[in-house]
Amino acid sequence: MTDVSLVDGASSPADRPAPALSTVTLHNGLQVVTIPDHRSPVVTHMIWYRNGSADDPVGKSGIAHFLEHLMFKGTDKHPQGAFSDMVTELGGQENAFTSLDYTAYYQRTAREHLRTMMEFESDRMTGLVLSDDVVSPERDVVLEERRMRTDTDPAAQLGEAVAAALYAHHPYGTPIIGWMHEIEDLHREDALNYYRRFYTPENAILIVAGDVTAEEVLVHAEATYGRIPPRGEPPVRRRPREPELKASRLVTLADPKVEQPSLQRCWIVPSYTTGAPGEAEALDVMLQILAASQTGRLHKRLVIEKRVAVAAGGWYQSTAVDPSRLLLYAVPMPGTDLEALAAALDEALAEFIAEGVSDKELARAKTRLIADAAYAQDSQSSLARMYGSALATGSTIEDVQRWPDAVEAVTAEQVIEAARRLDKRRAVTGYLMKDEAA
Repeated sequence: MTDVSLVDGASSPADRPAPALSTVTLHNGLQVVTIPDHRSPVVTHMIWYRNGSADDPVGKSGIAHFLEHLMFKGTDKHPQGAFSDMVTELGGQENAFTSLDYTAYYQRTAREHLRTMMEFESDRMTGLVLSDDVVSPERDVVLEERRMRTDTDPAAQLGEAVAAALYAHHPYGTPIIGWMHEIEDLHREDALNYYRRFYTPENAILIVAGDVTAEEVLVHAEATYGRIPPRGEPPVRRRPREPELKASRLVTLADPKVEQPSLQRCWIVPSYTTGAPGEAEALDVMLQILAASQTGRLHKRLVIEKRVAVAAGGWYQSTAVDPSRLLLYAVPMPGTDLEALAAALDEALAEFIAEGVSDKELARAKTRLIADAAYAQDSQSSLARMYGSALATGSTIEDVQRWPDAVEAVTAEQVIEAARRLDKRRAVTGYLMKDEAA
């Protein structure tokens, strides 16, 4: 189980046991997860909050991401810059990220500095100090980030438009960074109200991966995070349910800056949290067979045989609180228009369903998926992210550890049934084209 199931090649699965995790919940509701990894004297310290951009209040899109920026502005105990300066002084690394369903902050340092990281991070869980003097300039930073990453990039603009068309009602259709006009109206009280609602121990998960024991982590956690009084019940996520898409939608974006046209088609599909047993695993396996780079059916059919595309693939946002998305894409060969490429994609999907999946294909796809997950355990930070994203979206440690067996249990029939979900009549298709007239 990964945050985004990107399909690419791997050799064979590493035959290794799952890490010896332990978990405990402090008196204030904070879940503490320890992942021992004694290969080097380093620790990755991560705090995950069960809130992301999909939890932004209506009309306040981008507030989760904006608050992530503001969390680095300091507290009474540790003024602005003190935390980052300390991490640098200790030779560590730090960063943060906001997703649709969670926000996380992390530091990677030598093991002897774990207590220091916990002291600083627990302080800003409740002690954030904001003034208009720091909020307004940081809002300008976010606005410029949006201009550079999205508003000047036609491919990013098309991605936003496709998501908005796919999720007409649910907040997954709103960009994580927010809409420009709503970011402009975000203020200090918006950030503080959101901070008070979500940044509580009951709504957080502490994950420590590295050269530590569960006993050490618990002692440090109790002495730092454990001092924070409980707030009561964790906040409830209130999200509307997306109505079933019953009409296909076409989104077209033409821009003179486009150098390479492309096609994408997107569907709403079950996530690991919302799917019935085996559904998400079948989608993972199906996508590996269908859309793996260089080896998938789409590459073979569209790139090698028909020669209508120079690339084809896809991804599946498998880890999500609510029904998520699966996307296929193709880049046309020069001289192939997007309508013809879309027709070829339809034919390739129909052939995939009609022909079925061989035992060899099925076994190879499972091997690659399980191998990728096993090799991810070689990275301390990837291991922490794997468990953090799963726990923050409603899965359990046991779900993650059982995932290889669940993938192995997927049948060829389940794969084809998953492919039948990819009906263009319930999809959003996006065309990115060069505007020759501009």
